[in-house]
Parts: sequence; structure tokens; C-alpha cells
Amino acid sequence: MSFWRMWTTVALLVTISTPSLSATWVQVDRWLDVTDGQMHGASTIVVSDGVIQSIRKGHLRGAPEDEVVTLPGLTVLPGLMDMHVHLIGQFSPRAYMERWTLSPAAAAIRASLFARRTLLAGFTTVRDLGDSDGVVVALRDAIARGWADGPRIYAAGKAIGSTGGHVDPTNGMRPDRMGDPGPESGVINGPMDARKAVRQRYKEGSDLIKIAATGGVLSLAKNGQNPQLTDDELEAIVATAHDYGFTVAVHAHGTEGMLRAVRAGVDSIEHGTFMDKEVMHLMKKKGVFFVPTLLAGDFVTQKAKIDGYFPDVVRPKAARIGPMIRDTFAKAYRAGVPIAFGTDTGVSPHGENAREFELMVAAGMKPLDAIRAATIQAARLLRIGDKAGSISKGMWADLIAVEGNPLDDIGVLRNIRFVMKDGKVYKMPGNDR
Repeated sequence: MSFWRMWTTVALLVTISTPSLSATWVQVDRWLDVTDGQMHGASTIVVSDGVIQSIRKGHLRGAPEDEVVTLPGLTVLPGLMDMHVHLIGQFSPRAYMERWTLSPAAAAIRASLFARRTLLAGFTTVRDLGDSDGVVVALRDAIARGWADGPRIYAAGKAIGSTGGHVDPTNGMRPDRMGDPGPESGVINGPMDARKAVRQRYKEGSDLIKIAATGGVLSLAKNGQNPQLTDDELEAIVATAHDYGFTVAVHAHGTEGMLRAVRAGVDSIEHGTFMDKEVMHLMKKKGVFFVPTLLAGDFVTQKAKIDGYFPDVVRPKAARIGPMIRDTFAKAYRAGVPIAFGTDTGVSPHGENAREFELMVAAGMKPLDAIRAATIQAARLLRIGDKAGSISKGMWADLIAVEGNPLDDIGVLRNIRFVMKDGKVYKMPGNDR
């Protein structure tokens, strides 16, 4: 190779690998440091290549080619994270028929609408805990490629449970249509099935594993709290999941199912309605997160009062379990169980995720702790605490802004005025696109 050809090749490689020199200078009047709980005054957050490069006192600007974003009068926070959503759907009395009437293609288009609503509501990262037909995995990739607007998605793919259990897709069908779904459909019976189901999720591109250790509220089955996975099944799921670098999120309402799951080494308990002191103690000891989903409990409680909204088999479960979640949450918070923010949105309408903050605070949680649950605590659960969850140098440039002070009035988080994800602005004051 000639000198000039080699020089040209080196110059090209340097050009390709050198990050953009332009930056965005975000001028803020105040911002919340969720790590120390302090509200800081006028500052400039310098962003480039999707990362926070520095935070400087005062309102500054860089080179002429740099972009300047001004947020007068607003309070800036890290992008919020919801650890329990279902982007593939949104509950209504028609939801049980959609598996027959809605094609995967239509579900994907609708899911992209729900994802955009979620992002504009200030949630820049979510854990999606229940897919069908690979819709959410595909949506995750589409958002990452810039084909659609939405939060950063960590997708569990199809949830895993037992025959007739909470996530069995054939529940409620005519007996001659039920068939015998297996691990590919997320239905297991025994440790070998359990391992195969986890490996199938890996094959399909999931980021984590979601299992149903007990019955549920909205499934077409009578019992909402009975244990539905055995110890050896749970141990096989967890061991295989951890072999593949997956965390394991566990849908659970009943105490025995939670105890089995926590002993097996799972990473989070979702809902946790009948959680008792023994479960709380074990979760604290093992560092298992509680994702309370108060919003879903509140939603199903209200809808259970409406004749015909739920099928007859679901209505008594919704009326009973919904109100209990708030009391359990309050006890778990006082006991010091680690809590990460999660709503189960998709049960309730997408874009209303921030209502969860008000329910958490009404149940006794300090506003700062509620915000931390949706930032640094959620980042720890996702194992991305070195990349997200706070406003500091080197973190992903995920920023939101609200009017007022959320430490004084947590309700202001329901009116997001500014959204930035990965350094790109998706929402500005006065522009609710």
C-alpha cells in the first residue's frame, strides 16, 4: 500500500470514529439531583453524542454551531423509568376479543402510538413485561434505529407460566380450541420446559424474563393468588435466565408464590398484593425489588364497579385485590423493601403513567423517594446505574422538565413540558407534538 493510500485510509477511519463536535447547551433555571436530593439553581447541561458531557453553573452557550435550549421557569429532572408496562395493548371491555380480531401488524402500529405517548409523558426508559407475536421486541428495535419515537425498551417477550395459569394464552377458549401450548408459547410443566422457555426467549431477542408465579386479576381464571410454579420450575427458570445474563421479573399476588420465587433468586416482584412480613424480610435480605403497580390496582378497583366492564370471573378478583395493593405498598415502604417504579400501564391508559407518583405519595412515600424509584432505583434494577437514572457527567442525556417543584407537589409530573432522550429533543414548551 502506498503512503498516500495508507494516509487516506487512516484519515477516513479517524473521520468515521470521531464523534460530532457540535453540542446542545441546555440552559435550566433549576434541576434536581436525585442522588443527594438537592435542587440546584441556574445551570447549563452540555450534551453531545447522546451523553451529558458536563454541568456548569449559570446560563452558558458554546460555539456558534452549537444548539441552545432554554427552559425558563421549569424544573429539570432525569428521564423517568417505568419498570412495568405493556405496550402491545390497552385494556377495555373489548380487550379479550382482540386476540381474535387484531392482527400482529395492527397491534404493532398501535403499540408505536402507545410508545410515543409514553415518551411524551416523560418516560424515556421502560421495561415491557409481556409481548405477543414479537411485536414489542420489533418495536424496541425500531425505536433504537430511529424508525419510531418512543422510550428505550427492555423487552421480556412472551411471559412464562404454567398450563391454565395467568399467562396461558388459551385460557377462556372453548375446550376443543385450547390445545396444549408449550414452552414456545410460554407455557411450561416441569424444569425441562422451564429451561426451554427461557432459551426460546433468548432466541427471540428478549432482554429479560417475565414469569407468572401466581394467579392474576385479569386472566380468565377463578383464582388470583394461588401459586402456579413449583420450586424446581422456578429454580430452573432462574438458573437458566442468569446463565444468559437475564434478570427475572415475577408477577405474583399470593404469599406462597412470592416466597418460592424470592428463594429461587428472582430480581423483582410485581404487584405483591398479599406480601407479608416474611416475604418483605426475605426480599430485603436478598435485595429483591418490589414493583408495586398501584395504578393498575386503582384502575381495576374503579372498573370493577361498572356492570359488564369485566367478565364475571374477573370482576370479584379486581374488586378484592385492587384495594389491597396500596396497603401492601405502604407496609413494604416502611419496612425498607427496595422499590422501583412500575405502573402496569396497558391495564390503565398509556401516557398516564405519572399518576402512580400521586398514589405512592398518598400511601405515605416521600416525593423524593418516589422520584428515586423511577430514576436511580429503576436504573439499578435494570443494571444500567452507570448510564442512566441521574443528571451527571457520562450519563445518557435523558432529561425532562416540569413547571413547579415536584418535591412540593408530586402532581406536576403529570404535565411534562420538555422531553429529551439520548440528546434528542422530542417535546418543547408550547409544542405538544
